[in-house]
Amino acid sequence: MPLFIGVSFAVLLIVGVPIGFSLGVTSLLAIYKSNMPVLLNILPQRFFAGIDMFPIMAMPFFMIAGDLMNRCRITESLIEFSNVLVGHIRGGLAHSNILASIFFAGITGAAVADSAALGSTLIPAMKKDGYDEDFSAAITAASSVIGPIIPPSTIMVIYGSIMGVSIAGLFAAGIIPGILIGLLLMAMTYIISLKRNYPKRETRAKSNEIWRVFKKSFLALILPIIILGGILGGFFTPTEAAAVAVFYAFFIGFFVTRTLKISDLPDIFLNCAKSTGVIFLLMSAASILSFFLASERIPELLASAMMGISKNPLVILFLINIILLIVGMFMDITAALLILAPIFHPIAVSMGVHPLHFAIIMVVSLNLGLMTPPLGACLFVVCGITNLTIEQVSKQILPFILMEIVALFLVTFLPAISMSIPRLFGLI
Repeated sequence: MPLFIGVSFAVLLIVGVPIGFSLGVTSLLAIYKSNMPVLLNILPQRFFAGIDMFPIMAMPFFMIAGDLMNRCRITESLIEFSNVLVGHIRGGLAHSNILASIFFAGITGAAVADSAALGSTLIPAMKKDGYDEDFSAAITAASSVIGPIIPPSTIMVIYGSIMGVSIAGLFAAGIIPGILIGLLLMAMTYIISLKRNYPKRETRAKSNEIWRVFKKSFLALILPIIILGGILGGFFTPTEAAAVAVFYAFFIGFFVTRTLKISDLPDIFLNCAKSTGVIFLLMSAASILSFFLASERIPELLASAMMGISKNPLVILFLINIILLIVGMFMDITAALLILAPIFHPIAVSMGVHPLHFAIIMVVSLNLGLMTPPLGACLFVVCGITNLTIEQVSKQILPFILMEIVALFLVTFLPAISMSIPRLFGLI
């Protein structure tokens, strides 16, 4: 049965069936093969149960807030602030790219939005300043992966909703891993910049210049503080924090920067509806498949098989990471999360891994798929900006993939990296 499900799903994807429909059709085929037609009676219930969770209301709110802030034209101020902080280091604009991604992650929580917003500005600027275009595209795609790791994060909202893990705890747990990835990317960027003699700012920014640029960026930088401070301080839930973020973005766009217009709202809401509809379809279809897998005891059989390889949790986590990295190369991150989380989460928890720790491991692992060929979404975005081929960008991104894999295994085998902040705020 697991082989039948895997082959059916793969064939549907290969022939071009959208992932949400592939999941649903695979579930129907599996039920038909199981000779248990009675399961068809509960499909509508399982379909709606997959999205009947209040916490996932945070997801569309965060999407709207991110889109609103993008339209407030804050990207330039974040890039300028990043440049005055790290522009004096060899390869300054590349470092600014990474730091801007860290700042931007606290606003949008979406890697593709990060790639599009920062890439359209920074890639041409880096090329003009003497950087190779393929390197500029690669560092943009690699750093944008930080977006869903540093809160807010729609992926974390989905994981927390389907697996019953604290979303506030997930947000807190993602902060240090996200910063760690940024630091490792900057280390590799510095090595490459020295080798290729990439430019830097001639003088280090003085305190008055840093303060001036900081004031320009303040409205953007304060949003993540409002979201995280409110959640960790106990003032509101993640869903309420998302609604507050939307209100803040509306206020900034209409009354402070005055870059938003009433005519922009239908497009913003339509984009959110489209994205949310796709994700909700995935969640509903995956809920049916997960129910069937559970009824067939497939997760238990897989757990027994993995336990037969080793009873050491570190070995099991290593194997899970390898599987997730491979799956992430070929499958949409949301679909992979919805299919694999109900399978691997119980295995990890049964071996003594904290649910919050494993959640971060899974989020980081699957996020790497956004920058890895052949189907990395962020690769396609930067290729669209530059007109480079996937092959050209992939060659340049390999060192950064290596750094992010190092970060993944550090997060996996050193739980304190992800667990320190949640423990500090009493979330575990």
